[in-house]
Amino acid sequence: MIRLTTTLLLLTALLLPAADKLDPEQRIVIIRGMSFEFATSKILLPRSKKALDFNSDGKYDKNEWDTAAKTLGPAARVGDLVQITKVDIEKDRIVLEINGGMKSGRKWYDNVQVGMGGNTAPIRGNGTAAPGGTTIALRFPKEMPALEPSDIKKMLAPVLDFEKRSATEQYVEQLPPEVQAAVKEKRVIEGMDRDQVLMAVGKPRTKIRETKDGTETEDWIYGLPPGKVSFVTFANGKVTRVKDSYAGLGGETLPQQKPVI
Repeated sequence: MIRLTTTLLLLTALLLPAADKLDPEQRIVIIRGMSFEFATSKILLPRSKKALDFNSDGKYDKNEWDTAAKTLGPAARVGDLVQITKVDIEKDRIVLEINGGMKSGRKWYDNVQVGMGGNTAPIRGNGTAAPGGTTIALRFPKEMPALEPSDIKKMLAPVLDFEKRSATEQYVEQLPPEVQAAVKEKRVIEGMDRDQVLMAVGKPRTKIRETKDGTETEDWIYGLPPGKVSFVTFANGKVTRVKDSYAGLGGETLPQQKPVI
């Protein structure tokens, strides 16, 4: 009887999913929770052609990072504002693209402005914006465990401060409550301007401009088929329509157009 009970317990343990293993739903939570988040750099972040390794225990090869900085220069200085622009989850690491990665140069924050009382200025003008982009790979000893975005931010605390109030956060607090909520929830609503949309969901894949009945409109398109494709339409600098389609999943979308230069 004891042997049978032991066998049943072993079989049950094998059939049950591991409690500390990352499941698909948790992957989505991490990607949503980390994408387009702002942080303040606590060290000099180097530009690097390959992802900079950073261990989940807070350790990293400082000599390797210093060498990368001497070779390609800084992606961010101490106190600079940076943004997570892409999140990829692999078997034993999370790859975080910072400020568009190596390909972005200085363009990631060009359209983001902050200010109060109707007077605004680009972030670049107040000396808080980072000069470029890079990529950090947060590595785990084995297969990546179940985590929350807050856990990841704590792991990255030696190099990135997600808690410090930035100029962007102070700007967001001056917005109407419904716009504040949309930015924090990473969604677009009618009435937003371009800067607010950029803060909420980042840069679009494609932009299409057209003029009809003397009114110029601009569509920002997010996503790729098959899957969800979102159209954000601007007129006179404000969002006038938000439409989601599901290409390849029972819906239709406009054909892909060349980006506006």
